[in-house]
Amino acid sequence: MSPIIGIDLGTTNSLVGVFRDGRPRLIANAHRGYLTPSVVGVLPSGEVIVGEAARELRVTEPSATASCFKRYMGSDRVLELRGRKFSAPELSSLVLRSLKQDAEAALKAEVSRAVITVPAYFNDHQRQATRLAGQLAGLEVLRILNEPTAAALTYGFHDRQGDKRVLVVDLGGGTFDVTLMQVFEGSIEIVATAGESFLGGEDFTNLLVARVLESEGLQYEASELSAPLRVARLRQECEAAKRALGAGETVEIAVPDAEGRLDERGRRVRVSPDEFAAACEGLLGRLAAPVSKVLRDSRTEPGDIDELVLVGGALRMPLARRFFEIRLDREGLMTHDPDQAVGLGAAVQAGLLAREAGIDDMMVTDVCPFTLGIEIVRRIGRERVEGFFMPIIHRNTTVPVSHVEEVYTTHANQTQVTVGVFQGDARRVKDNLHLGDLEVKGIPRGPEGTPLHVRFTYDLNGILEVEAVVPATGRKFVGVFTNHVKGLRDEAVRAAVAKMQALKVYPREDLGNRRLLLFGERVLGELPSFLRDELDEALIAFEAAMQTGDRRSFDAARELLLAVLDRRGHPFDEQAKGGGTSEA
Repeated sequence: MSPIIGIDLGTTNSLVGVFRDGRPRLIANAHRGYLTPSVVGVLPSGEVIVGEAARELRVTEPSATASCFKRYMGSDRVLELRGRKFSAPELSSLVLRSLKQDAEAALKAEVSRAVITVPAYFNDHQRQATRLAGQLAGLEVLRILNEPTAAALTYGFHDRQGDKRVLVVDLGGGTFDVTLMQVFEGSIEIVATAGESFLGGEDFTNLLVARVLESEGLQYEASELSAPLRVARLRQECEAAKRALGAGETVEIAVPDAEGRLDERGRRVRVSPDEFAAACEGLLGRLAAPVSKVLRDSRTEPGDIDELVLVGGALRMPLARRFFEIRLDREGLMTHDPDQAVGLGAAVQAGLLAREAGIDDMMVTDVCPFTLGIEIVRRIGRERVEGFFMPIIHRNTTVPVSHVEEVYTTHANQTQVTVGVFQGDARRVKDNLHLGDLEVKGIPRGPEGTPLHVRFTYDLNGILEVEAVVPATGRKFVGVFTNHVKGLRDEAVRAAVAKMQALKVYPREDLGNRRLLLFGERVLGELPSFLRDELDEALIAFEAAMQTGDRRSFDAARELLLAVLDRRGHPFDEQAKGGGTSEA
C-alpha cells in the first residue's frame, strides 16, 4: 500500500509530512527547507516553476507569476501567466504536485493518497475546489481536514492525557480561524469554530505597501496595474520591514522607482512600531469577531479556557500575539513552530487513516463550521413570501450528523417541489451560498400543507446528502452535493487533468540552480550601475554553464557567482535547514 501523506496547502507557504516511526515528520523540499512558497511561475521557455524559484521570479516578473491564489478557490477567477490561463485549483495542483514529488523523493516510493488541510471556515465550494486540486495533481484526497483541527492533532498527539479546554487561533498568510476544543483521555472534541477566508499576514504586508505608496501620492490598486515591478519590489521590502517592526525596531523602507529599481540615494519612508500598530488597528479589529462568535456559540467565557494555542506564521508578529493574549487574558502557547503545526497535524491524520501503531488510541471529532438548510416560503400577513432560509444542520454541530425537518406544500394539488439547498446564516437565501437543488416529483394531489420530510446528512469529508421523502407514497429523492467547481463537471475535470499532466514542469533537481539564477538577476536589478558589471558577467557564466552539462565548469561558475553575491552584500541563502524529514 502506498504511503499516505499530509499536506498543509497554505496561502503563502505549503508543507508536506508523513507519519513514520511513531511520530509525524515533515519532508524537505528540493531546496532542503520545509516551507515551499505557494507561488507558481512560467518561464519564457514555457516551463513551469514552483516554490522558491517562482518567488524569486515574482520580484522581477510579477506578471509571469501567481501567488495567494488559495483565496480564489471555489470561484471562477482565472489568472493569466505568459498567455496561459490557470484557475485557482490548477495553480494549487502545481504546488501539490511539487510536494508530492518531494515526498516521493524522500520516501523512495510512489505517493498517490493524501490528507489536505483547509481553513475551517472554507465553504463547500472552496473545499471541493481543494479536492479537485488534489485530483489534478494525481492524488486521491482521503480527507479534507480543518487547519485548526490539524493543529490540535499536533498538540494533542504530545499531550493525550490532559483534560482541558483549548482555544486554537490560526492566523496564516491569507486566512484566519479560531477553534475551541475539549481535550480529554486521548480524545479531541471540536466544540466550535469560526473565521475569515480573506484575512491573514499578507494583508498586514499589503497595508504597509499601501502606506508607503500613499506617502508618494499613489494608490495601491492603480500602482499594481501601472507599475507592477515597483509594487512587487516594494512588497519584498515591506515583508522584511514587517518582521523588523515585529521585533520592535523602527525601519526605513526603500521606495523603488516606477521601473522597480532601488537606489541607495533614493527616497526612504520611516515607520515606527507604534505607527505600524496604529495602522493595523482595522485589521486587528477584524480578528475580534470570530473569537467572539466561537465563545458565544460554545457558551464559553474567556476564563473557562485552559490554554491558548497560537498557530500560523502571521502570529510571529508581537502585535497580533498581544491582541489575543490581552483579549483572552492569558499567555499564548507556541510550543511547536507556528509555521509547521498544521503540516505536522496533517501527518498525524494521515497516520490515523493508515492505522499506524502508536496513534490508533487517538479519537478526534469535528464540527460542521457553517449552517446548512433550505429555501422556504413564509406567510406574512395575507401574502406568501419566497426566499427565506430554514436551517436544518446548525453551525458547530458535531459531524457526521443526520437531521430531518418536515416542510409542507404551499398550495393545493401541488405535485412537485424544488428543494433549494443553501449554506450560511443569513435570514434570506439571497445572502447565503447556493449549493444546488433537489427536484421532488410525484407528490399526490391534495390540500395545501401536504407534508414532505427533508433529511440532511453531512460527513467528515464535507459531503452533504439531501434526501426528500414523500410520506404519502414513501418515495425518496436523493441528491449528493459534492459541489464541483464552476465550469468543471466530469468531462471538464478529465480535460483539466490531461492539461495539467501535459505541462512541462522545471526539473525538481535543477530548481535550486534556477532559484540561484533568479536571485542573482534580482540582486543585479537592485545594485547601482557602477557595481553591476562583475555580477552580470558571473550570471552570464553561470547560465552558460547550466547549459553545458560539464560538472567541473558548472561548479566553478556557481562558486564564482556565490562569491560575487557575497562580496556585494547579498549572500545566497541555500536553506540548508535539515535533511529529508523533521519530526515533532
